Amino acid sequence: MWDLLAVGGGATPLSAQVPRSAPSPSRPVATYSIVARDPATGELGVAVQSHWFSVGPIVPWAEAGVGAVATQSFVDPSYGPLGLALLRAGRSAPEALEGLLAADPHPEVRQVAMIDAEGRVAAHTGGKAIIAAGHETGENYSVQANLMEKPTVWPAMARAFEAAEGDLAERMLLALEAAQAEGGDIRGRQSAALLVVSGEPTGKPWVDRIFDLRVEDHPTPLEELRRLLTLSRAYREMNAGDEAMAENDIEAAVGHYDAAMERVPDNAEMAYWTAVTLAGVDRVDEALPLFERAFAADPRWAVLTARLPAAGLLPDDPALLERILGVPGGEPGRSEWRRLAAGRPNGP
Repeated sequence: MWDLLAVGGGATPLSAQVPRSAPSPSRPVATYSIVARDPATGELGVAVQSHWFSVGPIVPWAEAGVGAVATQSFVDPSYGPLGLALLRAGRSAPEALEGLLAADPHPEVRQVAMIDAEGRVAAHTGGKAIIAAGHETGENYSVQANLMEKPTVWPAMARAFEAAEGDLAERMLLALEAAQAEGGDIRGRQSAALLVVSGEPTGKPWVDRIFDLRVEDHPTPLEELRRLLTLSRAYREMNAGDEAMAENDIEAAVGHYDAAMERVPDNAEMAYWTAVTLAGVDRVDEALPLFERAFAADPRWAVLTARLPAAGLLPDDPALLERILGVPGGEPGRSEWRRLAAGRPNGP
């Protein structure tokens, strides 16, 4: 399959080091994308929107401390893992892309962009990519597009990214939104994805993936992607709060929980688990309104509350449980509490 053991080696031409069976040209999968690096944090990322189902598993590739790749047009997905392997072995983005194109029997239909951990960028738009097609590179980024309604789309992306403020995810999403505002894909829109990894690898890929968001099929995928990004930021705050609680830094934890709920105020689960945490550290007065909010959203949260002491997630304190389940909406939990007290844990 792929001779990845040779990617670091000697005088052998790079194209000979990455043999693969490139697929024949197929339907165009992607439309416009951006690969980028945040020089302040080292974060690396890819963002893409397409009029094709489930673009996320195909176009964007990134590895913490290594680089990012977008492979599109008449797509050969192997540019992703092979490109990252070459970058990991010490090749620059231009060297890696040059070698992969040389080994590809159909480079004329590919559109590929790469960025390495040092911010070096390389991009290729094959001569047979469907017009309007092209790319533009700048400091720490490349934008590329094919099948566009007009050739002003990728320049609009570049301007938007350069002018944007915020973290890497926000700036890349703004670039996608600028592309759509400029006319976008001549076919329309269907799916989108955003992938951001950390600048320094931890050895734990689940930690290194800061954002890994996909919209598989949606009439307005960028709007949905922005909603998911907001939600993901909120859950990251919740996780940070849990980490602070593990360090017994209650004030920091509460700050993170509050920030999460501010981002998505209608999320009952965040309110509920924040309430559980507060109740567990004897801040019951702060917890009760949050329990009430969750119970109003769905009475099953009250039922769940009665089950938490046995799992060690609430103190086994009848007076505390009485206070919690005494708020409006708590009656289903009181019924569950009575059932459990009667020794019927798995049935009525």
